[in-house]
Formats: sequence, C-alpha cells, structure tokens
Amino acid sequence: MQTQGLLQRYFKLEQHGTNVKTEIIAGITTFLTMVYIVFVNPSILGVAGMDSQSVFITTALIAAFGSIFMGLLANLPVALAPAMGLNAFFAYTVVAKLGLSWQVGMGTIFWGAVGLFLLTLFQVRYWLIASIPTSLRVGITAGIGLFIALMGFQNSGIVVASPATLVTLGNLYSSQVLLAILGFFIIAILASRNIHAAVLVSIAVVTALSLLLGNVEYQGIFSMPPSVSNVVGQVDLAGALDIGLLGIVFSFMLVNLFDSSGTLLGVTEKAGLADDKGRFPKMKQALLVDSVSSVTGAYIGTSSVTAYIESSSGVSVGGRTGLTAIVTGILFLLVIFLSPLASLVPLYATAGALIYVGILMSSSLIKVRWDDLTEATPAFITAALMPFTYSITEGIAFGFISYCVMKLFTGKAKQISIPVWVVSVLFLIKIIFIDKGIMH
Repeated sequence: MQTQGLLQRYFKLEQHGTNVKTEIIAGITTFLTMVYIVFVNPSILGVAGMDSQSVFITTALIAAFGSIFMGLLANLPVALAPAMGLNAFFAYTVVAKLGLSWQVGMGTIFWGAVGLFLLTLFQVRYWLIASIPTSLRVGITAGIGLFIALMGFQNSGIVVASPATLVTLGNLYSSQVLLAILGFFIIAILASRNIHAAVLVSIAVVTALSLLLGNVEYQGIFSMPPSVSNVVGQVDLAGALDIGLLGIVFSFMLVNLFDSSGTLLGVTEKAGLADDKGRFPKMKQALLVDSVSSVTGAYIGTSSVTAYIESSSGVSVGGRTGLTAIVTGILFLLVIFLSPLASLVPLYATAGALIYVGILMSSSLIKVRWDDLTEATPAFITAALMPFTYSITEGIAFGFISYCVMKLFTGKAKQISIPVWVVSVLFLIKIIFIDKGIMH
C-alpha cells in the first residue's frame, strides 16, 4: 500500500483519472503492440552487416532506456524504440546502395540525432514543425511507408529484381513467400479486429511454421545476453562527417524531427493531455528524452530512436501517465534474456510487419489537398521518389524543391515559409555541388 501511495503521488494517478492496475495493463498492452521491433530491427540492420543478436540486445536496451526515462521525467504514457523506416534507409540505401561501412552509416545517424538534440535544446523544434506545410509532412510520412513496404515485399520474395522491368513478381510457390503472405494477412486481419498483439502473433506463427518446415534451426529461447562490444561504441563519428554525407545526416535529422514530434502530439492528444495548440505537460522534458535517446541509440548501434505511435494502444485501454511507459520499459529489459529468439526469426517472418507499417504510414495521404496541384505535386513527388529512387533523402529533397517551384511560379510565393526556403536551397546545393562531385 505504501508503494501504491508513492506511485499515486509521483505520477499523479488520481489527477489523471487512472490507477496502478490500469497503468500496468496499459504498459503491457503497449509492449505487446511494439515488441515486434526487437525482431524486425535486427533483421534489417543485419543486412548492413551488423551482428543480429547484438542488435537484438541494443534494441531492447534503448527501448527500455527511452521508455523508462520518458515515464520518469515527462510522466507521459509514451514508449520509445528504434524508428521503422530509418532502419531500412540505413541498411538498404546508406550501407548497401552507397557502399558505406555500417560504422560510418551509424555515424550519420548519430550526427542527425545530435542535430535533433540541438534543435530541441534551443527550442526551435516546434517552430520548424509548424513551418513545414502539411503536404510535405504527409508526403514524407507516406513515402517512408511506401519505402518500408517495398522492403517488406523484397524481404518476403514477393517482389524481386528484373533486368527487363526493374522489378517483377517473385516465386509464389516458394514456402518462404507463402509464409510471408500468411504473416501479413494474420496481421491485417487481427489488427482490423483490434487485437493489439497482431504483429507479435504473426511473427510467432510464421517462425513456428518455419521451424516445422526446417527453414530455421532451433537454438533455444532463454540465455544470458551475448556481448554487444562488436556494435556498442563502434560508430565512426569522424568518417560520417564527410561533406558528401551531409544530405544523409540532414535527412535522418529531418525525418526523426517529424516522426517523433508528430507521434508525441498524436498520443498526448488521444490521452487528453494536449491543448488545442498541441501543447502538453512537460513538453520540454519529453522532447529532451526523445532526442537524447536518439543520440544514445546511435552510439550503441541502433537506428534513430523515436516515440512510438503504438503507445496509443496503451492509451486506448486507460494509460494516462508515465507509469505506463515505465512498465513497457521494464518488459523490454526482460526481453534481453530471450536473445536466442533473434536468430530463430527468419527475415521473411518480419516482412508482413513492414508491409503493414507501410499501410499505416501511407494512409496519411488522405490529408493532401488533391484538388490543389501546388500542394498535391510536392506531396506526390516526395512519396513516390522514396521507393523509386530507393532513398528517403532524394524524396525529401525533390519534395521541398518542387514545393518552392510550384508556389513560386503560380503566384503563391508568400506561402513558402523561411524554413522551407532554407531546406530547399540546402538540398539544391547538395544536388548541384556535392552529388555532382560524388558522381564524377
């Protein structure tokens, strides 16, 4: 009872209309909804040459660190973990396409996170968010969704490379492809029935069937956490400061800026904690926890850390305070003793989750004013070029530039904010001078 009294006072449970039991249930719900990241993140970063079991541990650790500190310092029911989308961008574009080492690639994530921290520290973060037009914000979100979905289709074998048409349909008779398709529909059907652990159930079913078919080898479930020395602190900070990588650093910072800030606004609004201007209690602390977690995450070998929209599942069952986030964080700490599961989960078992996340993120396109070409054009270009160029950076760059072109030559130049002008000019400089130097 004394412990409950302490929790009541620290988290102000009565003031928020909740209690310890409700907060614990909400924390478990949030955990079950987002725990898929400890399987998906290692499978994606493993493509970049990182040790999957080590990434499993660091993913769980940074999710625990971010979530617990969000609960303690900001008293918000918001959990944090490595961001979907940016992990795929890191593995498939920054490392695989550009040929960088994963250490240098992780360095670009680190410096992007440092940039986000500085924007937060000097309180310009929300000024930037408010200055970026809806069409570009939506285009970035949807484009990342399409990019993630493409990764899912590729990892599943549903979409494969073709010298004649760039891409084509894969072998639908392959057991791996069929299992990946099954996994996706398990998620889609369960999620539509409001079952919060849909992604986790899908990964478990597909992995179990893969085990029965002999596609994967059982190596146990519980173990002491393996060493993470081969990823923690291995980030190449100096190598990532190459001028040719500034566009990538900028993209990591910009995407994380939109992603995390938008999620914090969305979850706090759903919890009834935000006012009509989007402000919520302890906003400064929340933003600092979020940005510090990103810097820490990159240093220990994970992709950019962000607030998770899955936190809204905990809010939907009554979570209103930081106790929800702390419960989620503690459960992530316990996960580190399940590291053998990371090697058991095949890449195609997580493909359905990527496609599902793509659906959720692409749905934001409904917010675009399609009847206004000065808004629709940059939104479409931003979203379409990310998967078609295999690069989030290029999608953002051409989206911003096209926005300025459309507004400038249709007599609507006054609608272009200063941050949009600045970002567009920076990307033009990158394309004209930096990219030209790299290509030649």
